Parts: sequence; C-alpha cells; structure tokens
Amino acid sequence: MPTPQHILDGYKVLDFTQVVAGPTCTLMMAEMGAEVIKVELTPNGDPARGGPYLNKEGRSGYFVQHNRGKQAICVDVKTPEGHDIIEGLIRKVDVLVENYSPGTIGHMGFDYERVKALNPKIVMCSISAFGQTGPLAHEPGFDFLGAAYAGITSMGGEAGGSPYFAMTAMGDVSTGAHACGAVCAALLYRERTGIGQHLDLSLLDTYFHYHEAAVEAHSLTKGEFKPTRSGKHSWYALPCGVFKAKNRYFIIIATLDHHFRALCEAMGKPEMFEDPRFRLNVNRLKNVDALVAEIEAWFASMPSDEAADAALREYRVPHAPVLSVEEAVKHPHLRQRGTVRTVHDRILGDFDVPGFSFRFSNFPTPLELHAPMLGEHNEKVLTDILGYSPSRVRELEEKGILKSGPA
Repeated sequence: MPTPQHILDGYKVLDFTQVVAGPTCTLMMAEMGAEVIKVELTPNGDPARGGPYLNKEGRSGYFVQHNRGKQAICVDVKTPEGHDIIEGLIRKVDVLVENYSPGTIGHMGFDYERVKALNPKIVMCSISAFGQTGPLAHEPGFDFLGAAYAGITSMGGEAGGSPYFAMTAMGDVSTGAHACGAVCAALLYRERTGIGQHLDLSLLDTYFHYHEAAVEAHSLTKGEFKPTRSGKHSWYALPCGVFKAKNRYFIIIATLDHHFRALCEAMGKPEMFEDPRFRLNVNRLKNVDALVAEIEAWFASMPSDEAADAALREYRVPHAPVLSVEEAVKHPHLRQRGTVRTVHDRILGDFDVPGFSFRFSNFPTPLELHAPMLGEHNEKVLTDILGYSPSRVRELEEKGILKSGPA
C-alpha cells in the first residue's frame, strides 16, 4: 500500500462552494490530502475569481488563497448532460460541500434526499449564513450579518457609541473550519457504521458560540445584566484591554492575582498590588479609569516601547504588541511556524497567504498546492473518474455545457 501523502489521502470531495466560508472548508481538506473537485457554474464560475485586488491578467489572489489544491470543472448544471456529470460524480465521492442559499442546491436537483439516493454513504455538508431551517433561513446572508444577529457586533466599540466589526472574514473562515471538523467527524462515524449524513453549518451558530461569558451572565441575572460594548477594556475582568504606549498599543491580560502582581512589579510599583482600589477584580472594575491611567503613565515613562515590552517579558506578564498586518507577516515566530506561508501561483508568482493551522506529527511537511484555472480539469476529472473519452469532453465544451479558460 503506498504511503499516504497526508491524513485525508484517498478521500474525494465534490466542492460546490464559492467565496470564503465553503472554500475554507474544502481548502482545509485539500491541505490534508483529500482530492477536491471544485464545481463552478457556467459561464463565470466562483465570484471570487473577480477579486478583490491583486488581480493580474484576470487572476485574483483572493481566489488563489482560498482554492489552492483543488481541481476545477465548470459545468452548466441546468442541461441534462451537465446534470448527468454531477450525478456521476456524486456516486464516486465521499463528501459533498455546498454553501449556496438554502434550497438552491435542491433547485439544481441535488438536495440531500437525491444525493443520498445516489450515494447512501456520502457526507453532505451545507454551509449557510443562518442555517437550513428557522425564520431567517432564506434571508440573504454574509459574514457581518451573522455577527450582527449573534450579538457579537454589539460587543465591539466604545460604551454608548456605535458598534464596529473587525475587517476580517472571522465568521466565514471559522464557519468553514467548523464545517471541516464536522465533516471529518462524520467521516469517522461513517468508517465505524457505514452510514453517511447531512450536516447543517451556519455563520450565526458559529458566531453565537463565541460568547464566552455574556450569555450566561445575562441569563443568570434574569436579564438584569445586559452585556454590551465596553470600549478598549473588558467588562468583567481587569486589567484586560488595549493600552497606549509611546508609539504603539499593547494588549495586557493580567486578571489573575499572580499576573497582576507581576504587572505591578514590572512597573516598579509593587505596592499597587495592595492598593484597595485595585486589590480585587471587583475593585478594579469600579476604578477602571484610575487603573488604565496608572498603566499608561508607566508606558509613557519608559524610554521606549521596546523597553516596556522587555520589562513585561521579564516578569512574564501576558501581553502583546498590537501588530499591523505588515508587521505580523514579517514576525519571525509566524514565519518559523508557517503561520505565514509563501506560495507560488503560475500567474501571480510568489506571495504570502495564511498557512494551514493544523499540525500533524506524521505529516510535518505542508503540501504544495496550486489553484486551478476555470474548468482546467474538465478533461482530467471526467476521463479519470467518469470514464468519458477526451472527444466527448471536447464535444461538451463545444456545446457550452463545459467551459474552460478565462472567467
């Protein structure tokens, strides 16, 4: 038996996903060695092929980042021939992932009941903004909308001011990661029982799970406590927040007694640990302005931000400088671990992307993955998996049922 290239080597995934959330799930599976067949709809394929930014010769770095390691076919599924291609592939794969609006995949003729009839052992994963069921299920949805409905957006911003959100696809990416975990668990269940199933993953469910304290605090006080945004500092444990130094900002989290004592000693003010205003967390919450003033005055008194950083490190105070994206991609720790990874694209050349966050002792070397052109693997997939002849593939392309080339 040949040595597997990675942990999911041998599994086949039919990828009906686009933009970020779904492609994150299937990218993670490709990073683990699964054979991922990306199905794009004619004529233009995944909207991510259109940008944003770094678009060179019609090539989008955004698309490349989220679709490395996938084979691509571009099909008109509304035609009988296109429909037959997808049904044929469903019979041959282990997993189908889709992130269309609920009901859309069914309108194409590939709802779970049909997919299950074609392949009873398949694991089908549907990713959406609000889930496959419920009053919001059929509303149009995107990452930030899920955050808004989950109460997450309400927690960011200055007290009494406008809420804000971080300009990252936190919900999309983490929902894709959740979906990948669910798919792998379902595959493990299938290995034990031989039974496939349908998975329902949503941005809203994923986002709501991020509330580590607010929900139970509101519930246990019978609604008396109403969690909301508290600016740059935690609403329930201090010091925990963003502090202004000489030329940058730092985050300090020293809420435990031994960490707060270490902070006081690093600041050269060990007596502050016994100050009745700050001795207990409940006191610090009542005197947050005074506490922040003390810490920021210490930062201002230091000869440099580097000196302040060194002092906090010496006393093992949990802290971090707030790095820009430019600074983060250059950080030696992120580089050494492959958290930032340089990849090569045949059109765009070399550029940096986020690396794969899973680490496996038996598979320490990341796979070299490349993103496909539109319909690049029409012939390979249809001949290798479905037994079509090359002439049949060319005939389907001439009829417009398959497409390849520029999006």
